[in-house]
Amino acid sequence: MTKLSVNINKIATLRNSRGGDVPNVVGFAKDVQRFGGAEGVTIHPRPDERHIRYQDARDLKPEVYTEYNIEGNPVESFLKLVLEVKPTQVTLVPDAEDAITSNAGWDTIKHKDFLVDVIKEFQNNGIRTSIFVDPVLKQIEGAKATGADRIELYTEAFAHQYGLGNEAAIKPYIESAELANSLGLGINAGHDLSLDNTAFFKQNVPGLLEVSIGHALIAESLYLGVENVIQMYLRKLK
Repeated sequence: MTKLSVNINKIATLRNSRGGDVPNVVGFAKDVQRFGGAEGVTIHPRPDERHIRYQDARDLKPEVYTEYNIEGNPVESFLKLVLEVKPTQVTLVPDAEDAITSNAGWDTIKHKDFLVDVIKEFQNNGIRTSIFVDPVLKQIEGAKATGADRIELYTEAFAHQYGLGNEAAIKPYIESAELANSLGLGINAGHDLSLDNTAFFKQNVPGLLEVSIGHALIAESLYLGVENVIQMYLRKLK
């Protein structure tokens, strides 16, 4: 079964909109694991700390007993944070500081030397590494050359096209997954996956180990309840 990692950035966004500590980020992470059944917790701290704060990453460490995944652009402050916290997995994302959300995968060929150094540092500290990539075969090959343990397929294009009724949008993801499997790369996926498209994606992408879902899951939970929505995702990922 593909694992579900719940991205809790939106909970931090809601908290920060009013100040104070409601909703409590650590409490929410504990709840999605305890009564929701989530198999991982994902956060994506940015340097301006507009949602998840660096201190949140520290506070979450003793409370995440499933898989703890920290995403982000490996700028110096992020590198220091991840090496301090030592999550289960770090997902390297090349987002600009002013990006509203992630909008592109790495050019693993152009940035190979940089990624090799960063990945080696994390792996030497016992942290599994994943690289956020577009479903482009040469980028998958480039990811393998960096020494990464996994890739995370950037699924926005699939989600958009699938919503328009274009099921053929899954094809580059299937091809990328087949190549990754042949190269010995683990496969994660994320961005705009939802209750509407997750089952189709999972059923068609071979070797999918983990999905990270945040925005849609939190939005769906406003209507259906967090525990219920997580169970719905887990059924779709079996």
